[in-house]
Amino acid sequence: MADLLIELFSEEIPARMQARARADLKRLVTEGLVQAGLTYASAGAFSTPRRLTLTVEGLTDHSPTTREERKGPRTDAPEKALEGFLRSTGLTRDQLEARDDKKGQVWFATITHEGRPAADIVAEVLEDAIRNFPWPKSMRWGAGSLRWVRPLHSILCILSDEAGATTVDLTVDGITAGNTTRGHRFMAPDAFTVTGFDEYAAKLRRARVMLDAEERESEIRQQSENLAFARGWQVVPDDALLSEVAGLVEWPVALMGVIEDRFLDLPPEVLQTSMKEHQKFFSTLNPKTGRIEGFITVANIETPDDGATILAGNQRVLAARLSDAAFFWENDLREAKSGMEAWAEGLSSVTFHNKLGSQSDRIARIAALAREIAPLVGADPDQAERAARLAKLDLRSAMVGEFPELQGTMGRYYALEAGEPAQIADAARDHYSPLGPSDDVPTAPVSVAVALADKLDTLTGFWVIDEKPTGSKDPFALRRAALGVLRLVLTSGEKITLSSVLPHPFRRAEADRFTNSFEDAPLIIGSAISKPLLHSIESWNAEEPLGSFIMMEDENVPHNDRERVFSEMRADILAGQPSKVRDLLSFLHDRLKVYLRDQGIRHDIIDAVLAQDGNDDLVQVVNRATALNAMLNTTDGQNLTQGLKRASNILTQAEEKDGVEYSFGADRKFAETDEERALFTALDTAEPAIKQAMKNEDFPAAMTAIAALRAPIDAFFEAVQVNTDSQVIRRNRLNLLSRIREAGRQIADFTKIEG
Repeated sequence: MADLLIELFSEEIPARMQARARADLKRLVTEGLVQAGLTYASAGAFSTPRRLTLTVEGLTDHSPTTREERKGPRTDAPEKALEGFLRSTGLTRDQLEARDDKKGQVWFATITHEGRPAADIVAEVLEDAIRNFPWPKSMRWGAGSLRWVRPLHSILCILSDEAGATTVDLTVDGITAGNTTRGHRFMAPDAFTVTGFDEYAAKLRRARVMLDAEERESEIRQQSENLAFARGWQVVPDDALLSEVAGLVEWPVALMGVIEDRFLDLPPEVLQTSMKEHQKFFSTLNPKTGRIEGFITVANIETPDDGATILAGNQRVLAARLSDAAFFWENDLREAKSGMEAWAEGLSSVTFHNKLGSQSDRIARIAALAREIAPLVGADPDQAERAARLAKLDLRSAMVGEFPELQGTMGRYYALEAGEPAQIADAARDHYSPLGPSDDVPTAPVSVAVALADKLDTLTGFWVIDEKPTGSKDPFALRRAALGVLRLVLTSGEKITLSSVLPHPFRRAEADRFTNSFEDAPLIIGSAISKPLLHSIESWNAEEPLGSFIMMEDENVPHNDRERVFSEMRADILAGQPSKVRDLLSFLHDRLKVYLRDQGIRHDIIDAVLAQDGNDDLVQVVNRATALNAMLNTTDGQNLTQGLKRASNILTQAEEKDGVEYSFGADRKFAETDEERALFTALDTAEPAIKQAMKNEDFPAAMTAIAALRAPIDAFFEAVQVNTDSQVIRRNRLNLLSRIREAGRQIADFTKIEG
């Protein structure tokens, strides 16, 4: 057994690429070794800004010798067939063996694959990995053909065992593998040799390089917290920034600075974003004032003056950055006080999508939809519409132009400055949420209404123009929007049926699309199209003149053209809308399945519930699936499911055979056994209880009621033969099974439940 150590030493690797590069190096090399016949005990990958490292322990010394037996042509086959077989095996005729087969004698070849030394295999695998490394971006330099993320300086590749360390014979584009590496670029730049991973890691540490990215993160966190604690401050947590900074330094040295007083009145989000995006600084909070008053920068070097010069330079650069931010903030506040009319006008020239109009058009659609949704979530319609019209105006502000990630956040500040109520300002901040599965979900009614309208407009608009997600491609983040809709509805707990809100934006988007295609007959669109125009399109009889139903901007358009335009619009809208709605509902259901699976609910239970009526009431679907999942985790629930499925299967087969539906007419007087009579009694009790519980949406009570059928159903199937010779008794028993099936159908489609 031997241990393998590989280091690929280069110029600085971008921090965002390092984690994936570690995983790719480990995967490419270990998979290549295994495919070549070697085995290993363990492997670990590491990275710093200047190196990728892989250690493989317990690697076998040789690949095994293997023998492959291959069947060839018959011994009397044409000579060309035999020649082809010999070429494929690399053998000669005298190395073949003739054996008896079913149809005569056949040539057999035994091919021996000799084992190879690990060093030869490592050289081939590593060269292939280097030449085909999947960097997101790579470059060439000098006269060579090798592509790497940054110029590659050296390759360390050694195999070590009890006898010592051996350098693997490998040269890639003039770079010959060796047993040397270098430490920190400034504090320990000289080369040194290593014989194994333990020595390598120890010498690197003495040369001011922390090899493990997690150790660097921990060190940065600890140093930062110590500096903040000494001043009575707190570090604002930012895991993403911590990971990035750990990928920028090999020897982290945290330094604390103070923000000048003239910048302390800037919003904390502005301070954090400016320091993070431009300088990679961590923000520190003064708990006594509640303000961000300092920062922590992480240097990559220890200096004789303990970082004073570095810190002074960072202070000057930060002051320049924050001066720009203060200028943007003051200008934006002046425009906000005037009502933000200039921003609203400016959005009319900003294209949202070439098939869906401008941002101004989109805001009008969202505002109309937010007004419709508001009563469903307990919000005031006027406030919801007002919030929707203001929510995206900050897109034209100077601050959001500089820091796009602050959209919404700055909108809240500007709305408050304009004198808007807090709930409207909060909706401007919250309407983008939730942005991901871990993001907080707004709960204020106005915020929920605007957030739902924003996401539903996005989904319906892109569905209308057939820009749906395909495979792993989702350029408009429609899966994220769908998950946002689900989480908003489920968190609010309000009874919202998706079909009650989806058709409206569908019709608006469809109408806009068809309107824009008839430049000779422009129509009043936008907010004016919502009610009167769509009512005209839906209610117009093609055999009657349009008359006053039609609102036209250009009265000079010939009457026949008006009828043609609206006839085509009406046919396309009314014919296309239902299928698009169903398709989008199906997409939302798929997202719901993923969401519920993450909550521990099986996919077949979700399918069983979604197969029922009312599957666009998400709160009801989730509550029903949760209750059903709990019941099926009990023995009674599992046995009941088998009984319901058995009843449904027998009934379905009988109905197909007889060509009739057995759905009513079961009569107790035809019951011949105690088990039949007991089942009648149980159903008489369970059916109304299930019906009332489902009406009240008391799903646990419904599960309890149907679970009571388990014992009588089991007893019935054990004692009773359904398909008896007496047709009267058979029909009565089949109708009794129909009552069992219908009792289950009130809750879910039990045929979709597996097991």
